[in-house]
Amino acid sequence: MTEYASDPLDRRAFLAATAAVGTSAVAGCSALEAGEDATTTPVDEGRARELAERFAPTLYFDSAEQWFPTDPHPYESEREGETVVDGFDALDGYTERFRAAETPPDPTVFHNVVTYDDSPLAVVQYWAYSAFDQFTTNFHWHDWEVLHVFVDTDSDEPALFVASSHSRSVPNNEFLDPDRTVPRILQELGSHSSALSVNEERDRFRRLPTAGDIADITNRVVDDVESLASIPVAYGLPRDEGSRLPYVVPELDGAPLYEHERLPAVEPEDLVPDELTVRSFDSLSAPPTDLPERETGLVFEFEGRDDPGTDADVAYELRSTADIEHISGFTGPQLSFEFSVPEAVEDAVAGHITTTGEPWNQPRYQNPAADISDPNHRRELAERYAAIGEPAPINAVVTAVSSLVEDGEAPDGEGVTTEDSAVESVALLESDPSAVPTFRGVAVAQGVDAGQHRLTVNGAGVEPHSESITVEDRGVTAAGVDGEIPLVAREDATKVTVDPTESETDVTDFALEDDFGGRLYDAPVEGPDAVYVHRGGAYTGEIRDSDDELGAVRVNPTDEDRIAVERPTTGKESLASFLATITEETRAEIEGLDLDGRANAVRGLVRALEATGSAAQRAARRAADGDREGADRRLVAVQSGFGQVADNLERAADGLPDPIERAVDRRLSQARKRVEQALDAEKL
Repeated sequence: MTEYASDPLDRRAFLAATAAVGTSAVAGCSALEAGEDATTTPVDEGRARELAERFAPTLYFDSAEQWFPTDPHPYESEREGETVVDGFDALDGYTERFRAAETPPDPTVFHNVVTYDDSPLAVVQYWAYSAFDQFTTNFHWHDWEVLHVFVDTDSDEPALFVASSHSRSVPNNEFLDPDRTVPRILQELGSHSSALSVNEERDRFRRLPTAGDIADITNRVVDDVESLASIPVAYGLPRDEGSRLPYVVPELDGAPLYEHERLPAVEPEDLVPDELTVRSFDSLSAPPTDLPERETGLVFEFEGRDDPGTDADVAYELRSTADIEHISGFTGPQLSFEFSVPEAVEDAVAGHITTTGEPWNQPRYQNPAADISDPNHRRELAERYAAIGEPAPINAVVTAVSSLVEDGEAPDGEGVTTEDSAVESVALLESDPSAVPTFRGVAVAQGVDAGQHRLTVNGAGVEPHSESITVEDRGVTAAGVDGEIPLVAREDATKVTVDPTESETDVTDFALEDDFGGRLYDAPVEGPDAVYVHRGGAYTGEIRDSDDELGAVRVNPTDEDRIAVERPTTGKESLASFLATITEETRAEIEGLDLDGRANAVRGLVRALEATGSAAQRAARRAADGDREGADRRLVAVQSGFGQVADNLERAADGLPDPIERAVDRRLSQARKRVEQALDAEKL
């Protein structure tokens, strides 16, 4: 297995780049409105066959794959005067025939070839049908995947490869001006999402170029102004990029699919293998760490190729989609995937669905340019061919999903940090029935309508995250804090709930900051809400109201499963009460240390904390009594007291354990920020 750990890709830099470069780099937006594409005409049968044979792809499958490209004809039936392919019939029949033959039955790829009117640009489409789709974010009966080869018929060379990804909101894998004629497609296990391979390592996906080889995609990148990092925006092939990807067992009516009476031939071993699957995301207490990486299995090659290559295991038949356009529907009961959504009382369960449709009833069948997901590629083709219109502005939502873990620099249970997650997650916008899988921990959803949305992120063995986001028109919305959403393992999680319904304060936003990890959550509040945090952290909850006033509350989970922030408030009293709490917390921790008689500097630090905490308590009482002037006088004393605390901390540094010194220093920074907010507050 090739190692990719040295790839120069950093997800935090990627999200920083989002803010720096914005619309033009990520969304491909411009001042141009969408141009109209020319109409297309089917290419005559002889020429279509010639082009289809010339560019017929080589297909590489995972060693654990169960559902290979096949001919749906054997599973046809008549229903109310129409020809349909029923999901039960296809899955059961395909499984039975596969087991009997011990080789993939009827290996077939279908082609459709069109040319843009009054243009040298033609497109060869390769449509592959599979009887079932099983993935980590969805599963469904039937699966159609497509590869578009845009061909300049004047030069007789390919201009663009477009390999289909999971859905229209997930960027496809694309390569502009490939040097090779025969595309190589790496099919993702179970989902059959198509990654390209144009580099020298034919059965591996490479997102970024190396010194001796090119990348497998030319999708646009996200760069910050100093070019510290870049990432081509396309789904790719996560299990080929060093990431773990757990699959989910498909169910129907609450039972595993293989137990259904209409699937007598289907056994558990006919699905994605157990070592790659989980029963559900919430069946684990921590993310899985022992999932096997991708290994290449069967290789499919066009049966008519003169030189099929040494890798070929199976020869597939190439047929025209005209042979199956009489099928009016690919049917089956709706399968859905359940998604936990954090709520203040009990987590909700949201379902999302993915459906499949007949290729010949999709807009991209007649107009393949509709499937170009990279605006830069569309713009390039528009410059070359009058038949292709300029790209439309695209709204995108992006985020990096990380893991929240204890910080080794902090005292036990008093600080967290984030690190890259080795397990891919899924993100779901409530306005979209299809979830978005992450690649290298990054989630990108394109074509999102402007306005309010709710984004939920889930993963195997972690608690879910959910937040409200506002998607701007013609731009990029970075979800989370600075574009990062940290998830916490279920075994380490505490739910923090905030309920403003009985508060006299019109709360609009709630945020959480850890002493070491910084701001980890910041989102609008429209009612009772919840966020999961690592119980090894020490947090400050920030409340914002409709008058842009601030409040704060201390949140220390320790071993608690749930902490409620009830009746959140803002203003001087709230902030002064917080200051009293965090100061007393720090004083008690230092006083509880066994420091061999305690150095004078340490005793001085304790006294300074005690005096400052008392001043904060008096400021809170004055604010509660409506005495603005008195509250501010005490807050000035608190501010001065923190200066004394800082001086004493510097003198006491040698007498304190390093983790404690670091914790006190970080709490001091938090406290100084909040005392300034309290002095500036208009609200008592």
